[in-house]
Amino acid sequence: MLKVGITGGIGSGKTTVCKIFEVLGIPVFYADPEAKNIMIKDEVLIAGIKETFGEESYFSDGTLNNKHLAGIVFNNEAELKKLNALVHPAVFRGFDNWEKQIPSNTSYTLKEAALLFESGSYKMCDINILVTAPPEVKIARVIQRDGISEEQVKARMDKQLPDEEKMRLADYLIINDEKNSLIEQVLGLHKQFLEKAVRY
Repeated sequence: MLKVGITGGIGSGKTTVCKIFEVLGIPVFYADPEAKNIMIKDEVLIAGIKETFGEESYFSDGTLNNKHLAGIVFNNEAELKKLNALVHPAVFRGFDNWEKQIPSNTSYTLKEAALLFESGSYKMCDINILVTAPPEVKIARVIQRDGISEEQVKARMDKQLPDEEKMRLADYLIINDEKNSLIEQVLGLHKQFLEKAVRY
């Protein structure tokens, strides 16, 4: 089974692209929502977070104390790296477990992750796609979606790896600029991936 990674910066529309692949019958693993789920289910991860950030990282009912964790890692690069070093391997395990449940006759799967390249998980994929869009289009989308200011959007963008760097690591590019047809681009890649999957 071919493993395809897909990522894109904030406002690129990678989730929209994934939904098109899903319509084509391709299973998609959404790493970011799954990470939140894993943080309250993966015993190894829970123990690691408690050891690193304190028992108060979790409430007595087992739910995550987001306020406590955010207070530690927000604007603290070193602490955020510690958290990511715990979470990313757990998400890798979650992806492996998820993939084992996919029917063996499935041609390929998609792993959608905002930090696909930053986390190193792109190395676990056979092919990687970058969804991109012009900065002004991304900014307009996020303002409309999240109701935040242009400055806040740019601050989030500044924390992400630039598209130029991601392009060097990506095998394929999807341009989501509202001019090029997304559906045509996805269908084109889908056809290529089905042909490649035969060799896996």
